[in-house]
Amino acid sequence: MDLTVAGDRTELAKALEALAGGHGEGRTGGRTEGRGAGRVALVPTMGALHEGHRSLIRLAHEHADHVVVSVFVNPLQFAPGEDFSRYPRTFEADLAACAEENVSVVFAPAAGDLYLPDRQVGVSSGHMGTIVEGAHRPGHFDGMLTVVLKLFNLVRPDVAVFGQKDAQQLALIRRMVADLDVPVSVVAGPTLREPDGLALSSRNRYLSPEDRTTALALSRALQEGARCGTPKEILRAARAVLDRAVQDRAVQDRAVPDGATRARPPLVLDYLVLADPATFAEVGDDHRGEAVLAVAARVGTTRLIDNVVVRLPD
Repeated sequence: MDLTVAGDRTELAKALEALAGGHGEGRTGGRTEGRGAGRVALVPTMGALHEGHRSLIRLAHEHADHVVVSVFVNPLQFAPGEDFSRYPRTFEADLAACAEENVSVVFAPAAGDLYLPDRQVGVSSGHMGTIVEGAHRPGHFDGMLTVVLKLFNLVRPDVAVFGQKDAQQLALIRRMVADLDVPVSVVAGPTLREPDGLALSSRNRYLSPEDRTTALALSRALQEGARCGTPKEILRAARAVLDRAVQDRAVQDRAVPDGATRARPPLVLDYLVLADPATFAEVGDDHRGEAVLAVAARVGTTRLIDNVVVRLPD
C-alpha cells in the first residue's frame, strides 16, 4: 500500500476508512473488532525523524498490520523561551523515511486543526508531571498528554509505540491510559545511541562538534552509574563523571585568556535522579528491582535528556 498523507482530521478519517476496507464502522469503538484490515499501530512524533524513530516504526510493524505516524510539533508542550520556533522541521525527509519504513498513513495536522481557538479543557499530568523533568518544564507534560490523548481519539489505534528515551513521558502515558481507561496497548522501544554513546535525538543536530564532546558526559555518567549495585553508589558514580566534566571546563577556562574563544561549551546540570519507573518518585537506598537513572543538562544552547534502566538486586 502506498503512503497516504493526511493533513487534517477529515483526511485522516478517510485514510483510516481505507485501511478498514472502506467500512467506516470498522473504526467505531476504535479497535480491531469489526475491522477487516487488521490492527493499527500509532507512532506519535514531532518529526525530524532519525534512526530512533525508524526503530519505533519497525517495532510498531511487529504489533500491527498498519502503522500510522503522526508528525506534529505540539505548541502546548513548549514553554515561552523554549525551542518551539527553531525545533527541526524536515517534513519531506520525514515522508521519505516513512515511505521507506512502509508506513500506511502520515498524519500531519496544523495546530488549528487539533486545537480550538478558545480551547479550555486539557489533560492534567498530576503530581507525576511536576517532578523531575516536569519541575524544569512546568506544563510540558500537560501539553504532551493532551495531544497524545487527542491522537488516540482520532486514530483509535490498537497499539501505540513510544521511546524509552523519554522515560517520564512514557510513564505518564501509561498512567493516563490506566487512569482514563483508554483502550490502547502502550509499547516501549529501546533507546538507540550513536557509536560514541550519545542517545539519538532530533535536537542533536543543534550540537557543534565541541558541544558533542561535552554532551558525551551524559551517557558516560549513566554507564558508570549502571555498573554499581546500590542507589547511593549509582548516583555517586554518575555524579562523579558529571562533576569531572564541569571541572574540566573550569580548568580550561582558567587556561584561556579573557576574551579568547573557548573550545568547549559548559555543561549545566538540571538533574540527576534515580527514580521509580512507574511513578518517577526518587527511590531510597533500600529500593530493589528496576529503577531509572535519568539525567538532563544544557550543553551550550541545547538541552539534552538521557536515561538507563538499572536493576537493583534483591
